[in-house]
Amino acid sequence: MQLACQRVVACSLCLKAQQNVFLGLMKWHRRLAPACVRSIYSETGKWEKNYVLETRKRVESWWHPRIKDQFCRISETDKSRPKFYVLSMFPYPSGKLHMGHVRVYTISDAVARFQKMRGMQVINPMGWDAFGLPAENAAVEHGLHPATWTESNIQHMREQFDALGLSFTWEREITTCFPEYYKWTQYLFLKLFEAGMVYQKEALVNWDPVDQTVLANEQVDSNGCSWRSGAKVEQKYLKQWFIRTTAYAKAMFDALSNLPEWYGIKEMQANWIGDCVGCFLDFSLKVNGKVTGEKLTAYTYMPEAIYGASHVYLVLTHSLLQGNSSLREVFQRDLIPGKDSLTSVMAVNLLTGQEIPVVISAKTSFENYIDAKIAIPSTSAEDAAVAKNLGIPFTEVIETLPDGLEKVVNSAELTGMTRQEALKAVSQQAKEKRIGGDLTSDKLRDWLISRQRYWGTPIPVIHCQTCGTVPVPYEDLPVVLPNVTTFTGKGASPLETAADWVNCSCPSCKGAARREVDTMDTFVDSAWYYLRYTDPHNRARPFDGNLADFWMPVDLYIGGKEHAVMHLFYARFFSHFCHDLKMTKHKEPFHKLLVQGIIKNQTFRLPTTGQCVKREEVDLTGAEPVHRKTGEKLRVTWEKMSKSKHNGIDPEELVEEYGIDTLRLYMLFAAPPEQDILWNAKTDAMPGVQRWQVRLWALVTKLVEARTSGTVPQPELLSKKEKAEARKIWEQKNLVISEVTEYFTKDHLFNAAISRLMSITNILHQASRPVILHSTEFEDALASLCIMVAPMAPHMASEMWKGLAHVQNKLCTAHRWDVDVLHQSWPKVDPEYLQSPDIVEMSVLINNKVCGKVPVPQQAACSCEEVRELVLQSELGAKHLQGRTIKKAFLSPRTALINFLVQE
Repeated sequence: MQLACQRVVACSLCLKAQQNVFLGLMKWHRRLAPACVRSIYSETGKWEKNYVLETRKRVESWWHPRIKDQFCRISETDKSRPKFYVLSMFPYPSGKLHMGHVRVYTISDAVARFQKMRGMQVINPMGWDAFGLPAENAAVEHGLHPATWTESNIQHMREQFDALGLSFTWEREITTCFPEYYKWTQYLFLKLFEAGMVYQKEALVNWDPVDQTVLANEQVDSNGCSWRSGAKVEQKYLKQWFIRTTAYAKAMFDALSNLPEWYGIKEMQANWIGDCVGCFLDFSLKVNGKVTGEKLTAYTYMPEAIYGASHVYLVLTHSLLQGNSSLREVFQRDLIPGKDSLTSVMAVNLLTGQEIPVVISAKTSFENYIDAKIAIPSTSAEDAAVAKNLGIPFTEVIETLPDGLEKVVNSAELTGMTRQEALKAVSQQAKEKRIGGDLTSDKLRDWLISRQRYWGTPIPVIHCQTCGTVPVPYEDLPVVLPNVTTFTGKGASPLETAADWVNCSCPSCKGAARREVDTMDTFVDSAWYYLRYTDPHNRARPFDGNLADFWMPVDLYIGGKEHAVMHLFYARFFSHFCHDLKMTKHKEPFHKLLVQGIIKNQTFRLPTTGQCVKREEVDLTGAEPVHRKTGEKLRVTWEKMSKSKHNGIDPEELVEEYGIDTLRLYMLFAAPPEQDILWNAKTDAMPGVQRWQVRLWALVTKLVEARTSGTVPQPELLSKKEKAEARKIWEQKNLVISEVTEYFTKDHLFNAAISRLMSITNILHQASRPVILHSTEFEDALASLCIMVAPMAPHMASEMWKGLAHVQNKLCTAHRWDVDVLHQSWPKVDPEYLQSPDIVEMSVLINNKVCGKVPVPQQAACSCEEVRELVLQSELGAKHLQGRTIKKAFLSPRTALINFLVQE
């Protein structure tokens, strides 16, 4: 039987789909082969003076394949160079890029190119988070097998990535729906199984009645609807697989203090985990002295006082009362509605051996996600009141000494310990017996990973009536998905229909058995992919430890803020677990996070129905937008781009209209990465970027024309004034190099970096003709500018560099003119500039307008008060500020600049 994850033979529908993909790619690539004559220096040896649409097309057409080829030939094997691992969250292969993709991957591409130019050994890998519901829905709606649909989409999106000039390390490509990847997802599951970190229990779950699958709490929106199908979520009891993520809660909470570069995200992670002050403990249940075989797990806020437990509370919604438990009738019989109900069920503490009664609480819910908790009257007045009211005896186990120190008493081996000592002892003993004990919070639940779907990683477990639940042997991995061909979207998992696959032999007794038919939550696949990238072709293990230790942690992880909690928590969990197995030496997977905002566009809705209206159906000529046909006023909101809201913008159209580099620069310039981009509110950014590109090109034209005028450059011909002008260009060049480098390495404020590059562009345009012709400073500043532009606009910068490199009679020897711009070393600040001058020229602004400069002693330049007084005492201060009311003065921490806000 051909396997679903392998390349399947295309039926007529598949051929049609692939034909559509091909036609789409032809359209996408059409702009790369413009039907025009040769017009750029790389083709003709003659510099094209003006940067017009035709020039842009020829530049991108010429350089696109060459840049790609150059990148592919870069070696990653030189371990003598420091490494830089930049990773952007891999996409779901939906089949078409959207603007959010363009933004995040432009950022990672710019960072990767920048770090390469700094001499780092860089990987910028790409792959596909390829399992998930949309593929299965496509099978239902269009008759396409999920494997065929997914692989066609991957092929299409790879071409789209390529057309955007993105420098991914494709040799490291991974695809989570291929057996060579999910074999190792299953391997890690078995490691968790061995460690007692996975278990199966009946649980009240969120059930999507449309997609027929279980949803995590995080996948249910504020209206109680599924995040994918939009259906109203129902509550249902099912036997589910869980990963015991709570076991790592305390370790992961504490490790946040070692992540200084997680700006804003640490707080979100800490809030998600909660205060890890208590733990869960396991109990066995008895009725009339007989063991029932049922187990209860309950939370305690005071593990150190466990010998003082009087009873265990349950809420009414607990699975023992509502699910398929054998004790359900007993609990229902003992229940007294509206009151705390003492039941005939006894809970045996597997740590202490104590037997205490189970009480059904009158409360409808406990704190956060707790549905069962241990009552300890010594530490809770409320617990004591309930115990007394129900006649349940209890023992005082906490004694306060005269000096205020609290000790544990009447607690067997814990007696005499301080509360902290007893807490550690209880936690350790429970963990050793695998009956709980891991410190966690009342906010955190274990990770429910079961999904009743086909297109996911099979859970490598076999159910045997004789042996119970048996893990699949490692040598039998991967458990490969069968080639199911019928998808209805209704009822049980499609895997149930694959009888030859489901029915198997038990690995232990060789008797008849059945495979687990649930598949894993796709978040499991993406919880460890960053490790597989370090060694993606390893057939013997998930990854080689030495390679993982070299590349990890990820130096910069880039993705959307919507993943700042759930995905990062799961990824951190797997990293901690692999560290404990000695598979890696690093606990934390990501050194620094860059959480980019989303791109929003206007959504137009009919207020009567809430229906979204297409933009072409909206009349925008009046004061308020109205529907063209009905004249009805429309409700306008800014929302994330999507097809369903009719507010999306096709990147292909923008590339066709503006070009690759212009779109890339726009994405980096429109807003800081963390901020959302409001598309229509930023229409000024696109023309601004275009104007800057024209001015950049014009600078090369100026130098080319000056150096081909027949006059040989001679720096000694510069006058004193022209030398001072050249010196200022040199100073500005060094300042911009310093600031742009910092923006790239620390803040990742690409918009600010572009602004600084724009500023030096303006300065160079103001240069006099003698300075352009005769000064080394102009030539060096322009070359440095070209290099700094290259990571963000590689095609244009490559052609500009080619023009500069062939200018005759060059004065600057700091650059390798025979090597393309993307292989140049990132410019460094000249040592002379780093020597602090005695006097700093302080720029003075009044109400954000430049008024001039005032010389300030270096030692005073960092004090706002001292600079303020020196400016007021200067001629410029006397002229512009005397007699005016100064509301406030701001001293820039980056540049020599002070801004006075004065009353007009």
